[in-house]
Amino acid sequence: MREAPCICNYIRVYEIRVSEDVEKDLRRIKARDRRRILDTMEEQLSHEPSVETKNRKILVNLIPPFETVPPVWELRVGDYRVFYDVDEGDEVVYVRAVRRKPPQRTAEEIL
Repeated sequence: MREAPCICNYIRVYEIRVSEDVEKDLRRIKARDRRRILDTMEEQLSHEPSVETKNRKILVNLIPPFETVPPVWELRVGDYRVFYDVDEGDEVVYVRAVRRKPPQRTAEEIL
């Protein structure tokens, strides 16, 4: 009997690195929301973080107040936004900021 090919050889898993500023951002968030943000980051950013979905989008022409490797991406988690960039060569996601986004405010305004 022939073995089926292992899909594990085809799945890319990205390392997620969180900046010190993000650690500060997360400490200010309620524990329940913080857990949801961290779980969503793990689920959404460890595989194909640079593919647009209904909760992930690329931010065109955004000049963030932090150092990045363009382009900057936004992950929506309820009322919160996770801002990150991706190093495809090293397969690393750099999470740069987590902010609450009130209605009618833009990404530029909350950064």
